[in-house]
Amino acid sequence: MDKALEMAGQTKAAEVSQGALKSTPALFKKFFPGEKAVVITDQFVWTAAGEAVYNIMNAEGVPCEKFVIPDKSFHAEWKYVEMIEDVLKQYDAIAIAVGSGVINDVCKLASHRLGKRYICIASAASADGYTASGSAIVKDGSKQTFICPTPLVIIGDSDVLRNAPARLTVAGYADLAAKVPASGEWMIADLFGTEPINPPAWSAIHDMLPELLADAQGVAERSVKAVENVFAGLAMSGVAMQIANDTRPVSCAEHLYSHILDMTGHTFEDRIVLHGFQVSVGTVTMCAFFDELLKMDLTQIDVDKCVAAWPTKEQEIARATELFKNFPVPELGPTEISKKWQSPEEVREQLTRVKQTWPEFREKLRQQVYTYEKMRDLFVTAGAPVEPTQIGVSRAQWASNTHLVQLMRWRINLFDLAKRVQIFDTLHARVFGKGGVLEA
Repeated sequence: MDKALEMAGQTKAAEVSQGALKSTPALFKKFFPGEKAVVITDQFVWTAAGEAVYNIMNAEGVPCEKFVIPDKSFHAEWKYVEMIEDVLKQYDAIAIAVGSGVINDVCKLASHRLGKRYICIASAASADGYTASGSAIVKDGSKQTFICPTPLVIIGDSDVLRNAPARLTVAGYADLAAKVPASGEWMIADLFGTEPINPPAWSAIHDMLPELLADAQGVAERSVKAVENVFAGLAMSGVAMQIANDTRPVSCAEHLYSHILDMTGHTFEDRIVLHGFQVSVGTVTMCAFFDELLKMDLTQIDVDKCVAAWPTKEQEIARATELFKNFPVPELGPTEISKKWQSPEEVREQLTRVKQTWPEFREKLRQQVYTYEKMRDLFVTAGAPVEPTQIGVSRAQWASNTHLVQLMRWRINLFDLAKRVQIFDTLHARVFGKGGVLEA
């Protein structure tokens, strides 16, 4: 981690150990000499860790205030970014964000907008955004990633992480596992030439990923080693994003299923579904699509026929306009597909490359991406949802959302390969149709 942090350059220190909360005053003095601090947290984490940090800081003579977000249930929304901005202005202080992904995201962006850096103290191994150079915030109804600096210091106290609600650790494990199909889609983008693989960013997370995911039972039992592995993996995911200056190393289509739920205000059993649980269903879905893709022999594609059938940009915008007409942000699909659309000449080059390299490339994908069955079994063991119905979405709706996923971000994904090869409908039917693993 230290070597990766040095390469990434934004986060300067990471303390992950039992009793790590005690290191907060010394780290604050080192990186923010002469500054005042404000512990920012929510009502639940205040009891679990926030109050302890506040007391430790004051006991060590570091001027420190506190701010506990008053809402019992809240999301990473713009109004909370503005709320934290006001707090930081009021106290003229440096934020110590004590919490999980939402607290971190709003403090990260609020600090950046004021030209400040901050410290993050993780309350759970629940998401990969702690060390990411960006905040995922809902603004004007749209889930957007705002590029901004990472925490200057990140602290993970093993005792705090293990005592977090079990579902948060499981959600973090699922978010970590999402990097598996995302890496396969990055390989596709690399083959297409749209987003070449960044070797240092790839190595920062994907070289160690199989080992970090291996002990699903330990995650279920919250063993020290398993929880530390999940947190380390999530932290390194953020470092990979720092190195690449992009989220490409760690997310793709599986996260877009989650974005749809966030942007439509989806709740289940009167609560917002955890990001990791949304992503876990997206992850097994993408593994199922990879299973079906890898059964095909793309050395047999008719490149001329595929290029002749390739729609114009105007046709794609019209399709996206129709699909997104009832979406909370109807302009999202048309805007993103207009960025992603490529000319017939570019598509011809990509398809020729696919056809010529398919046997070797298919084998690389097989080695990289878990099968649906393997990923499902890991999630079931850990306790993560694998069915849309487990998070309050019907299979039919999930199948319908897949059409939006292909269109809602400019980034190349598996579905873009399928569209070019004219097999999208076939893959969709194999996954969601009669006899499919997610038969709708």
